[in-house]
Amino acid sequence: MVRLGIAHVPQGRGTFTNMTVEENLQLGAISRSDTKAIGSDIERMYEHFPVLKQRYTQQAGTLSGGEQQMLAVARALMLRPRLMLLDEPSFGLAPLIVRDLFRILGKINREEKVTILVVEQNAQLALELADQAYVIETGRIVMSGNAKDIANNEDVRKSYLGY
Repeated sequence: MVRLGIAHVPQGRGTFTNMTVEENLQLGAISRSDTKAIGSDIERMYEHFPVLKQRYTQQAGTLSGGEQQMLAVARALMLRPRLMLLDEPSFGLAPLIVRDLFRILGKINREEKVTILVVEQNAQLALELADQAYVIETGRIVMSGNAKDIANNEDVRKSYLGY
């Protein structure tokens, strides 16, 4: 997956809890040999997620859930992926943290041209971020298309969005 430019952020964060924030970021770039660029990418991750810069020497396992999720996303971005897969990135996080995380993901998608595939139970938030969407029921795709069209679909609004 790494050689193909695919990064994965698993459900439940997946940080290396005994390593520091900075060590986790360096590990994300383990397949890269461009040391100078790795350093500037770490700084770029700190720009995306300023709280991580404040905690760069802290063990990942002592971070809050939201901070661990930010670290997992930042570590995946250290690969410089073309495609990033995220499994339930909002799981167990406070609403404000989720909003910030999705805002940053949108920025990364637009500015860094990283394709992001998100599997997410929070349908409204996912549809706000997405260009394309797929509604899956019991393992089957029941609807697909432009995310805005799906978000405006009356059946989807009633069944999945609660209004």
